[in-house]
Amino acid sequence: MRLMISFAALLLSVVFLQLSSGGVGPLDALSGLALDFTPAQVGFLGSAHFFGFFIGCWWAPRLMGSVGPSRAFAAFAAAGAIGLMSHMMIVDPTAWALMRVASGMCVAGCYTVIESWLNAKVTNESRGRAMGMYRVVDMGASLVAQLLIAFLEPAHFISYNLLAIICCASLLPLALTTSKPPEAPDSPRLRPMIAVRRSPLAAAGVIVAGLTSAAFRMVGPIYGQEVGLRADQIGLFLAAFVAGGALAQYPVGWLADKYDRRWVLIWLSAAATLSCITTVVAGTGSTAIILASATFFGFTTFPIYSVSAAHAHDFAESHERIELSAALMFLFALGAIASPVLTSALIEAYGPPALFAFIALGHVVLVVFGLTRMRARPTVPERTRYVYAPRTSFTIGRLMGRERDKPTRGSAEAEPKPREDD
Repeated sequence: MRLMISFAALLLSVVFLQLSSGGVGPLDALSGLALDFTPAQVGFLGSAHFFGFFIGCWWAPRLMGSVGPSRAFAAFAAAGAIGLMSHMMIVDPTAWALMRVASGMCVAGCYTVIESWLNAKVTNESRGRAMGMYRVVDMGASLVAQLLIAFLEPAHFISYNLLAIICCASLLPLALTTSKPPEAPDSPRLRPMIAVRRSPLAAAGVIVAGLTSAAFRMVGPIYGQEVGLRADQIGLFLAAFVAGGALAQYPVGWLADKYDRRWVLIWLSAAATLSCITTVVAGTGSTAIILASATFFGFTTFPIYSVSAAHAHDFAESHERIELSAALMFLFALGAIASPVLTSALIEAYGPPALFAFIALGHVVLVVFGLTRMRARPTVPERTRYVYAPRTSFTIGRLMGRERDKPTRGSAEAEPKPREDD
């Protein structure tokens, strides 16, 4: 309880930030359709968000070094609030895309400050519990954010103003906290090829994870509307995806620590392909069946990023973990930027099932590539510990690096040995 109280301001800011940023995606999709945007234009908004996210990840540590953490957080939160409030003032897809760039920068910048602050406060003894609370709060707020769509009227200024107010509320806990702000973090060198050199399979896995997550979260509302779901049911549809991902973390983590992670990744992708087929078939069924299929889809696809990241870290030494985490985030962002535009154009051309056909194709390719990599490299090194990896900022590696060096479940080894490149 003392630990929770000491992190209360940071965790409360996370809640407000997730509620705001998590609600704008589905609201934009439904608002765009209500305003006669094409599906391709709606998908472009999702891609713009992740483009802004990448800019924010790169810029935030530099801005923190120039003006300090608190002012940097205020600047990014203000950019996000301005983007939200501007939506109904300028109803144009291109203008909205620029506003979504601002929201993406807000998310990445604010999370960079929060995670740097957390990293400065935790000790080796409290790191595991602090990260556990952080993950629960982050995922719980994300789940609730999807449900907000039931209460937000599409294409209405009150809906966007409410999200802007919540975004501004994320400023209050950090502005009023008496905790000493952290030193500005060193920006990790962005070397995407380090992920490819350590594990080509892991690099491919995080790209497919980006394609899957961004496509579903940003274009999923279009699919939901096309199959006849109401706005509140679309919120449940998206929340079921997050809930399925949350339920998968422990069993998948146990499997990833016990068995060859390549086989875990391959079987997850095979199951994800099956879940895509199931979701398309369920689209003609009842709402309960559609929600169950979305839960299954989240269960099979959500952990792929964490399993891929754990596999990549198996081949890395301790001093490489921060840069490797940043490289994996960069590759995830590339997939996330591309997929909303591609999937929305496919829906416009071929109908709603094209969304899951695209995602299934990505996972089939990942299965084939995984089997190829297993033939190229029959053995693997000693495994690092599996941890759920949030996709929040390039600085997340600082919080998780030492946690990966803990012994795996059932292992007596405390430190991983140096590993050769994959």
